[in-house]
Amino acid sequence: MARVLLYNFRNEARRKKVKALLFRLALPSREVEPEEQGYSLGTLLGAPGTVYEEPAAPETEQGEPAVPGEAAEEPFTEEMLVMHGLAPRQFHGLVDGLRQQGVIVPLKAVVTPHNIQWTSARLHRELSAEHATMSGKNAAPVHAEPDAPKKENEGGEPHVDSI
Repeated sequence: MARVLLYNFRNEARRKKVKALLFRLALPSREVEPEEQGYSLGTLLGAPGTVYEEPAAPETEQGEPAVPGEAAEEPFTEEMLVMHGLAPRQFHGLVDGLRQQGVIVPLKAVVTPHNIQWTSARLHRELSAEHATMSGKNAAPVHAEPDAPKKENEGGEPHVDSI
């Protein structure tokens, strides 16, 4: 069954636009609360073959179980939209509709057999890292100035490090 998980849509105007679009597309949705971010995506979706499970133990940034006694990570606060089981028409209607409404959500994902057992927090870490890489923000240290000049190669083009 198609379903969309919504995280941290705190701005009421944005939330209403997203919910209205989902209604027009006949897509059921669920707003995930911060305290639910430790549950697997499958549990939150009620996906077939997924059993209800208690929130997973905290994970390291590499997705491994944290050391016993380690503090649980803080819930993330960025908006995130997770899609499950959408037909191509629904997917494109949602993505195009968001764009037309001016609702840009950088952290979007489709649930796959590979990530359905991930927690929301782990998916958020993966998407955030991917977004930083795609936008070129992964190499700058936290204390770096945002408008620092970019390195250029011999031809005057911006330098891009290979991954």
